[in-house]
Amino acid sequence: MSPETRDLRTIELSGWGRYPRRVETVFRPHDIATALPPRDVHMIARGQGRSYGDAAMLDDGLVMLTEELSSFTNFDEATATLTTQAGTTLAKVIEELMPRGWFPVVVPGTKYVSIGGCVAADIHGKNHHRDGTFGAHVSEFELVLADHSRLRCSPELNSDLYWATIGGMGLTGLMTEVSFRLTPVESSYLFVQHHSTDDLNSSFKVLSDKNWDDQYTVAWIDSVAKGTRLGRSILMRGHHAQVGDLPQPFRARPFALHREPLPVPFNFPSWTLNSFSMSAFNGLYYRLQSRKSKPFVAHYDSFFFPLDQIGNWNRIYGKRGFIQYQCVLPLATAYDGIRQILEKLAKARRSSFLSVLKRFGPEGKGLLSFPFEGYTLTLDLPVSDSKLFSLLDQLDEIVLSNGGRVYLAKDARLKPDTFAAMYPRLEEWQKIKNKFDPQNCFDSDLAHRLQIGVMSHR
Repeated sequence: MSPETRDLRTIELSGWGRYPRRVETVFRPHDIATALPPRDVHMIARGQGRSYGDAAMLDDGLVMLTEELSSFTNFDEATATLTTQAGTTLAKVIEELMPRGWFPVVVPGTKYVSIGGCVAADIHGKNHHRDGTFGAHVSEFELVLADHSRLRCSPELNSDLYWATIGGMGLTGLMTEVSFRLTPVESSYLFVQHHSTDDLNSSFKVLSDKNWDDQYTVAWIDSVAKGTRLGRSILMRGHHAQVGDLPQPFRARPFALHREPLPVPFNFPSWTLNSFSMSAFNGLYYRLQSRKSKPFVAHYDSFFFPLDQIGNWNRIYGKRGFIQYQCVLPLATAYDGIRQILEKLAKARRSSFLSVLKRFGPEGKGLLSFPFEGYTLTLDLPVSDSKLFSLLDQLDEIVLSNGGRVYLAKDARLKPDTFAAMYPRLEEWQKIKNKFDPQNCFDSDLAHRLQIGVMSHR
């Protein structure tokens, strides 16, 4: 059955931040053969809807839901390469292959993301400073173009389209199949250690210390702290545990999988997350985590995906939703820039429920990929009133003036001129987009807002 004759329906869609929300038209192919772009209609593919803004939404076209395109094609243990349909989730990959001793090289903060989404957003994890982005471990993928032709893309084959697609937010074609590398592990556990710091300067010193570095590193920042405590953090480092080093009873069941999450059954009232409740939570969290000064064993779920243990945790932010703001700043300006951002939040009395600081490694080759060498800061800010958006514009100015950029997979409100200034390879990407998708078949609400791939068509 062709996409043109497939049953269409309208549903309300949003990103994981639940802002913005719109009623849009969707269709769902049931196999790769029928996963084809509709003719003469714009479309965007949507996996699990875990990008935070409007990247997997399209108001004046069709949204292809890809959850059923989730079969494994092949796993080659000799090369540690898994080939799978693009709708497959990281959760399924881990559930199927971790008991066999394999784990994805790069994972984000949730396992409920599609592999196609991992490529399109060129996701990063706690090990970017060592292993780069997800795209660095993708050996090949298949794209279906608007004319229904199929192209295999790799660093050697159709390489221009390959690098435009990695980080290209689904705007270069319909991804159907992906081959990517895994890493061998001996257990589902990690050895983890925490370290508390008193201020932002101390946090940067520890994150840049090679003696403290590990396979995975990340810092939780108390965004509510002010004055001399501004930027105080809990730094976390860890590495996969070898089975022989595990204490009992972990050694008896080295590949224990995750537990089902506890759901949030309703939207929290908008007043739940306020400066008082966030200050109380952050203070308690800082005190409790500061006590973990000695190494301990942690399950992969609690270390990599702590919020996945709470089903629909985005409901905590209420009906209005939230903005997850993530930026990266280069090494030379990161400390001053991030300090300015935290001070701006404190002055505006805006608190982030979850704030994360990480060190990035060298920039990858994806033309619109987000990470480059420096430090990245992530903030979760409730959409409580319209003044939030003017504040975020001010944060954009700080980021841009310090040579940084904002992550498109988290974005819901960036302006086109700011976006173009932040991504210097946009023009190069645009030429490839126009070459392979001259009618702009692959489109999205994010692309409309940022004027990506639409200049000559609208």
